[in-house]
Amino acid sequence: MRRSAKRKVKLYFSLLNLSILLICSIPIMSMRPITIPPVTRSFITSKIEFRKPESGDDIYDSLHLGVFGLSKAAFQEGLTGLRLLVSAGDVHNAGILSIIDLSLPSSKKRLFVIDLNAYKLMFNTYVSHGRNSGKEMATQFSNKPRSRESSLGFYVTGDTYMGHHGYSLRLNGKEEGINDNACSRGIVIHGAPYVDERIAKNQGFIGRSEGCPAIPKSLHRTIIEKIKNGTCLFLYSPDKFYETHSKMLSSSTG
Repeated sequence: MRRSAKRKVKLYFSLLNLSILLICSIPIMSMRPITIPPVTRSFITSKIEFRKPESGDDIYDSLHLGVFGLSKAAFQEGLTGLRLLVSAGDVHNAGILSIIDLSLPSSKKRLFVIDLNAYKLMFNTYVSHGRNSGKEMATQFSNKPRSRESSLGFYVTGDTYMGHHGYSLRLNGKEEGINDNACSRGIVIHGAPYVDERIAKNQGFIGRSEGCPAIPKSLHRTIIEKIKNGTCLFLYSPDKFYETHSKMLSSSTG
């Protein structure tokens, strides 16, 4: 029995040594460096076609300007006047069209600055009208000095300067008898603290100006930098006097 036990012990250790030898001969995966295959990126090769708007209606619809509140009549008349000013050589940057839609109350964002080249609505914000033009709505318009009323029609933006209201933009009225006194009246674009959304919500309308289209202080410098030096600005209202006396509108329909 003792010899048999010794033989079993020897056999056990022989098998143990063989097992250890086999285990050591197998490569241990954790000791090998892990090779990560390079990341491959897939690119979309098919182009997404953007259909260039073919008409003013296409631009108006594609930019959802009606949803933002801009009347279609204001946009169409604005494009018409812009083309006339470009043909006359008055506008140096035909890619920017700014429209102030005074058919809207001052509690609404009624300044629209449109990039016609990039097909983008760059700015949509509040803008004042003259204190004698009305309260919530602008209904009275004048070209007379000291009238404190807004003047409708087409303007071409001029240069900038630092004035009583800070950084401001000169406006050149292009319609005789309607807004051509803008320079002598000091009608400019400037920032004003009374053009503020909180004021509009509290009292139903924003503050009014001496006739200038004043805009929010937080945006005035940025907007002025975009529209200065030869872009078209259109102050729109479905006003009967303007519609019947504007030579620009009559020349486009005649």
